[in-house]
Amino acid sequence: MLNAHSIADTITVPAPSGGATSGVPFIVGTLLAIPVTDAAAGEDVAVQIERAFTLPKLSTAVIAAGDKLIWDVSAGQVIVASAATGDLNNFGVAIAAAGNGTTTCVAKLTPGSGSVQA
Repeated sequence: MLNAHSIADTITVPAPSGGATSGVPFIVGTLLAIPVTDAAAGEDVAVQIERAFTLPKLSTAVIAAGDKLIWDVSAGQVIVASAATGDLNNFGVAIAAAGNGTTTCVAKLTPGSGSVQA
């Protein structure tokens, strides 16, 4: 196919104003982006926008497999309720349960389904 571009699970975007750290998510439009490497603010950085990742979560959040997830931009963690302005709703889905007291969850990123909380 002559018009195929790429698989697009990894794309290149400018790093956010605070720079990018490998493995630390940031929001690009309506995507949760996981940087592959470190980059200074404005530098191009390769980011994963698909696949499953272990991400930090609010320790009191109770997440069931299949739950839609919210990225709390100010705390840098997954939540499942009470999105604030700027948070990324529905960025992914939990692929394993993560109960109260746990500090991580496994999330399958679902590009194209997120929305930024107004």
